Amino acid sequence: MTQPHEMTPEQARAAFRAGLRVPTSGYSAGWTQANLIALPREYAYDFLLFAQRNPKSCPVLDVTEPGQTSASIFAGDLRTDLPAYTVYRDGELVEERTDVTDLWRDDLVSFLVGCSFTFEAALLEAGVPVRHVEAGRNVPMYRTNRECRPAGRLAGPLVVSMRPVPAELVSTAVRVTSRYPAVHGAPVHIGEPAALGIRDLAAPDFGEPVEVRPGEIPVFWACGVTPQAAVMRSKPPFAIGHAPGHMAITDARDSRFLVP
Repeated sequence: MTQPHEMTPEQARAAFRAGLRVPTSGYSAGWTQANLIALPREYAYDFLLFAQRNPKSCPVLDVTEPGQTSASIFAGDLRTDLPAYTVYRDGELVEERTDVTDLWRDDLVSFLVGCSFTFEAALLEAGVPVRHVEAGRNVPMYRTNRECRPAGRLAGPLVVSMRPVPAELVSTAVRVTSRYPAVHGAPVHIGEPAALGIRDLAAPDFGEPVEVRPGEIPVFWACGVTPQAAVMRSKPPFAIGHAPGHMAITDARDSRFLVP
């Protein structure tokens, strides 16, 4: 049986299309993962401007034409080939589902945004543990007290993902991830969660909690769920996103986004 990390993007997408619903951390090693946010065309420029003003949390990897169901870095079907989707109406999360074909509209512009799952293989190769992968859980994600720069009708808080790192390996984690600026890059915060307005690491806003062991420091990276937090705050009439942690596995290699 093919293990998740051994799957090609095509194999992983076929499994998701067939109904497999799992977080994608650890899937298709070496292939870039991406967040999805699809908005009506009338909001597309606002989101592009929002992303340009907030590149750490919203590094755009690809943008589709209105109504298009694939992308230059994603040869699958954006409506069926992610393991789970979120559906928003007027900013309210109304449902999660595994197929959004019947909801797709000709005016939807899809944005594929860089995901920190992409650099996890590099962290592991450098000897930095990735706790949620070890535990078979979704990465914990938190809304913060840091506001993104607004753009047009979109505004919202920065969302971060957290990975506990042994104190002696924090500098390694920073060095490794800083070489992947297109997938959030270096951490935005190291240490005390309260400085980000996070009261309890055991109660993430998205994903699942993980253990922070003695001698480990919580390290926080900007997260591609930030666009969905902006949707919740700004309340566009309709939007579709990935379920947090359930990413689009693209046909782009991680090495494409690695800088010297």
